[in-house]
Amino acid sequence: MPHPEYVAGFDIGGTRMKSGAVTRDGEILRRDVAPSGFSLAPRTLLHSIADSIQSMREALGSSPLYVVLGFPGAVDPGFGVVLLPGKLQVEGFPFVPRLREATRLPVAAENDGRLSILAEIRYGKARGYTWAVSITLGTGVGSGVMLDGRVLRDPRLQFGTQASHIVQEAGSQRRCITGARGTANILCSATALAVAVRDGLCRGLPSVLNEAYFDNPHAVDFEAVIEAVEKGDPLCLDALARWTENLGRFLVSVVHMYAPQIIVLSGGATKAARHFLDSVRAHVLRHAYRYPVDAPVPIVVSGLSTYSGVLGAAARAWELLEGTE
Repeated sequence: MPHPEYVAGFDIGGTRMKSGAVTRDGEILRRDVAPSGFSLAPRTLLHSIADSIQSMREALGSSPLYVVLGFPGAVDPGFGVVLLPGKLQVEGFPFVPRLREATRLPVAAENDGRLSILAEIRYGKARGYTWAVSITLGTGVGSGVMLDGRVLRDPRLQFGTQASHIVQEAGSQRRCITGARGTANILCSATALAVAVRDGLCRGLPSVLNEAYFDNPHAVDFEAVIEAVEKGDPLCLDALARWTENLGRFLVSVVHMYAPQIIVLSGGATKAARHFLDSVRAHVLRHAYRYPVDAPVPIVVSGLSTYSGVLGAAARAWELLEGTE
């Protein structure tokens, strides 16, 4: 029995590249994970993408109708990443034309935050809404925005994807890749929580994580902090409370900027949503300037699992094929 038509979606992050062969209704026929990361040369990453597409062709007996690559940073759909300090060595490399040449397939690129809202609109919790924001909480913080039924795009490539670069705490000692201090990007990411706990550990504050930190500081990541929270660790509980307040402040600003009917959270940090989501909702309800004043903004966790970026890239591919953008 032949497989249904499909597109290929790629979610290329700071450490891993996820890919999937996705049908029109969002079924992932085939999925894969490969390394990405700062140490990977762009040509090596290009070959990895091409190899993944070839594996789809061989496994499914047909070619994808379209390929979409999701990247962080400022992304030119017909070229690739044009601005991205650090994280990945992909800035200025012509991924789209090179991959078109290598695969003989139609290819486009898109910002990963924008893909997150496309995934939620087509397959997730933003279906049926016309005003929605998606926020990804991972190594950094990403955003995608739909206003009055249209996903924000602009000639400068960043409209709607930069919500996390607003300054929340100008006196902060931590700098964002934008050069500003105290942006939501560095205060509300999963990384931010881990960094806050490491700061306390390096100063010798007592914690169940002291031994792990001195063995390997990078072992104290978001997941380790949440495990310590569940053990009642005072240092981690205090850091989580501050992080939760920062996230609440950020989402209040998101409400003021975009007036969403719903905010969808995704990314690795949402695995611990039971520890912070209720507090964030209460903070937003208390501080958002909104009419009616007692109307809550639904803040929900995405149901698209760890492959939401792949589904967002697939949603963009189907949008291009259908001419519905």
